[in-house]
Amino acid sequence: MPSSAAVPATPVPEEDRKRRRLALIGGSLGNLVEWYDWFVYASFAIYFADSFFPGDNPTTQLMNTAGIFAVGFLMRPVGGWILGRAADRHGRKSALTLTVTMMSVAALLIAVAPTYGQAGYFGALVLLLARLLQGLSIGGEYAASATYLTEASARDRRGLGSSFQYVSMTCGQLLGLGILITMQHTLTTAQLESWGWRVPFLLGALFAVVVFWIRRRLQETDAFREESSREGADDDGARGTLKVLWQHRRQAGLVMALTLGGTVAYYTYTTYLTKYLVGSAGMAKTTATLVSFTALAVFAVLQPFAGMLSDRIGRRPLLITFAVGCTVGTYPIMSALGTASSYWSALGLSLLALVIVTGYTSINAAVKAELFPTRVRALGVALPYAVANALFGGTAEYVALWFKSGGHEKLFFWYVSGCALVSLVTYVLMPDTRAVALSRAEAEADEKGAGHDPREPASAVEAAR
Repeated sequence: MPSSAAVPATPVPEEDRKRRRLALIGGSLGNLVEWYDWFVYASFAIYFADSFFPGDNPTTQLMNTAGIFAVGFLMRPVGGWILGRAADRHGRKSALTLTVTMMSVAALLIAVAPTYGQAGYFGALVLLLARLLQGLSIGGEYAASATYLTEASARDRRGLGSSFQYVSMTCGQLLGLGILITMQHTLTTAQLESWGWRVPFLLGALFAVVVFWIRRRLQETDAFREESSREGADDDGARGTLKVLWQHRRQAGLVMALTLGGTVAYYTYTTYLTKYLVGSAGMAKTTATLVSFTALAVFAVLQPFAGMLSDRIGRRPLLITFAVGCTVGTYPIMSALGTASSYWSALGLSLLALVIVTGYTSINAAVKAELFPTRVRALGVALPYAVANALFGGTAEYVALWFKSGGHEKLFFWYVSGCALVSLVTYVLMPDTRAVALSRAEAEADEKGAGHDPREPASAVEAAR
C-alpha cells in the first residue's frame, strides 16, 4: 500500500470536469434523499412512539422505537452484500437507482402505517417491515455512493469528492430537522402526535421518485467501465463475490475496525443528541431540535474542507485526530451536555463534538474505497461497514437508553470512548491510502514515474495480484 506521498495533479479536460461535477451532484442528491428517509424516523420518533406502543413510560416507548431503528441496521449487511455485489457486477449506477426505489417504498409504508389504536400491534409490524426495507436500501446505498463518489473524483481530489457523502447525509438529516422545526411552529403537539408525523415520510417517498429520475441519467465511472471491458467471461463471474472478498479479508477487517469508533460517535452526536438533550438535560423539544439543526449545518460545511486537507496531508492524520479527541473528550462533553441549560451552551458543546467527528466522517468513504480493487470495491466497502454499523452504530441509541433506564447513564460515555480507542489503534497501525491508484490507467501513470515509489505497489489492483 502506498504511503502518504503527494498525489500528482494532472490537467483535466473541461469535458471531464463537467462530467465529474454532474456525477458529484447526482450522487449527492440521491444520497441526501436516502439518508433523509433514514434519519427522519429518528427525528420524529418523539412524536409517534406512543402511536405504536402503548404505556405511560416515555423512555420505554422510545426504547421500542429505538429497537426498531436498530433492527433496520441488522438488514444493512444483507443489503450491503446484495447491492454491493450488484454494484460490482452491473455497475454503480444501477445499484444507486435500485436503492432509492426501495427507500421510496419504505417511506410510503411508514406514512400509511396504522396506529396501535387502529390495528393493535399490526402497525408496529408495518413499521418494522419498512425499517427492514430501509436497512436493505441503506446497506447498499453507502457502498454504492462511497464507491461512485470516490471513483468519479479526480485522483488528487478524492478526499474532497468523497466528503460530499457526509455532506449529503447531513443535509438529508437537516432537511428532516428543518421540516420538524417548521411543523413544531405551525402545528400543535397534539396534531404532530396524531397525524403530523406522517407528513415527512410522504415527502420522502416523493423526493425519492424525483431522485430516481436523476440517477437514471448518471454516467458510469471510468474505473468500473475499464474493469468490465478488461475482464473475460470467466473472470467476469467472480466480480463482487464473497470468494473474491475473502482474498481481501484483511482490508475487510480494517473497514470494520476503522468504522467502529466513527459510527458510534456519529450516531451519538446526531440521532441521539436531541433525545439526550430532552431526556437528560431537560431541554424543551423545540430548543433541542434547533441545537441539533444548527450544529449539523456547521458540520456539513466542515466536511469538504477536511476532505481537501486530507488530499494534502493524507488520511491518517485526520483519523488519528478524531480517535484521540473522541477517546479523551466524550466523557466531559457528554457530561456537560447533560447539564446544559441554554441553547448556546448546548450548541457550543455539540459543535465541539462534531468538529472532532469530522476527522472520521469527511474521509471514511475514500479510505474504505481506496483499500480494495475495482472488482470487489463496492462489496468490500459495503459488507464489513454494514456489519460494523449493525453491531455498533445502529445500537448506539438503544445502548444509551438502556444505560439510562438502568440508572447508569454515564457508562455509555465510556462505551463511546472505548469504541474510539479500538479505532485509534487501527488508525495508528494502518497505512495511508491517499496515493492509491484506483484504476489501471492510474497505475500505469504511476509506473511511468508520476509520483510512484518503486518500492511500493502502484495500486490496490497491483497489490491484489
